Amino acid sequence: MPHVLEFKLPDLGEGLTEAEIVRWLVAVGDVVAVDQPVVEVETAKAMVEVPCPYGGVVTARFGDEGTELPVGAPLLTVAVGASGTEPSPAPAAPERTGSEPADSPGDSPGADSGSGNVLVGYGTGAPAARRRRVRPEPFRTRAAPASVPAPVAAPVTPAANGTAVAGPVQVVSPLVRRLARENGLDLRALSGSGRDGLILRSDVEQAIRQSATSTPPATPAPGAGTSAQAGAVRVPLKGVRGAVADKLSRSRHEIPDATCWVDADATELLAARSAMNAPGGPKISLLALLARICTAALVRHPELNSTVDTAAREIVRLPEIHLGFAAHTDRGLVVPVVRDAHARSAESLSAEFARLTEAGRAGTLTPGDLTGGTFTLNNYGVFGVDGSTPIINHPEAAMLGVGRIMPKPWVHQGELAVRHVVQLSLTFDHRVCDGGTAGGFLRYVADCVEQPAVLLRSV
Repeated sequence: MPHVLEFKLPDLGEGLTEAEIVRWLVAVGDVVAVDQPVVEVETAKAMVEVPCPYGGVVTARFGDEGTELPVGAPLLTVAVGASGTEPSPAPAAPERTGSEPADSPGDSPGADSGSGNVLVGYGTGAPAARRRRVRPEPFRTRAAPASVPAPVAAPVTPAANGTAVAGPVQVVSPLVRRLARENGLDLRALSGSGRDGLILRSDVEQAIRQSATSTPPATPAPGAGTSAQAGAVRVPLKGVRGAVADKLSRSRHEIPDATCWVDADATELLAARSAMNAPGGPKISLLALLARICTAALVRHPELNSTVDTAAREIVRLPEIHLGFAAHTDRGLVVPVVRDAHARSAESLSAEFARLTEAGRAGTLTPGDLTGGTFTLNNYGVFGVDGSTPIINHPEAAMLGVGRIMPKPWVHQGELAVRHVVQLSLTFDHRVCDGGTAGGFLRYVADCVEQPAVLLRSV
């Protein structure tokens, strides 16, 4: 006898409490297997596919594409045990500890037919006690049945073989969907110029331009402000932009930061990189060399590879160096993290930087790729600027900023010469150290930039 199980939006980890439905991957009536991805959601950190821990027939979906749901809200229901849809056996879920809520997906009736997995990259192979819940029990009252969107039956059209299939709007890119939502466009009213009617970004941008030229300017109400305010565009602080705003605001609110900077002659560093990038060999990026210098400096000055436990009033010095680096993508600023950067060679760092950068541009970074950093390296020189005062990536204790490398007049070996000069800036949490430690760190970095052999002597 089949029974219906409800699959809720799982714990996304790292403090994430909600997600936006970007694209349903299954329709009502579809047969799904255990751990089959059923919906693509966007969190404040990444775009992820959510696998369903049950196998059976989808009987209902909750929420349209574009709907934002809190963790614990229903996603869909699955009829398990229907004829011809028996799921294949799955590994038993780990034993639940007393610290884990009883209403997690693995504790639903009949959960032994599911896998217990949550997100791609967030399996449940680790002991259950190590799985974090992102909200205490009072938060779950927000997801009461009265506030949950009603089940949405997907529109279906008959296929050639007589099977019902979903008929969603022909949009693949989540960036296109976001652009349309932020500008109040109904994608169902657009005709796509792509293959098989696919709606492209250019289609949405053209519709926005047409809407702007055909819509008369709004007349401000008395006392509503100036005409400039009447024509202002409001951009919601949500998704990546909202997460960045929250994190930077918290950093400035909690961390008493200070900044010091120094100019350095990077001519020898560029020469060393050219020598390392011999024809036919692996290419070493400049960012990788800066990362090697940065991790060596952190080994000498571990105070800066730390965090502050405000509740315990303790400075926590961290044993591993997980190096974040600022990257600009179409989704905004992201900070992917290179794990165990102190144990990697320049070649390994180059490969990992390249992998994470490409994933950021493609929008495929996982929450695990974007969290857990202990120190951040920010190469804002790629934007053509010389210097900056970085805001610390909370809850870290420091950030090293690197400006553009420019030919400038420089006194070299007692004579005026044209050298490649870079400005280095360090913003640090004054609670973890004083200016002497910060200055020592930055001076060591500058010395290694000017004379890369200094790094070899310290290894």
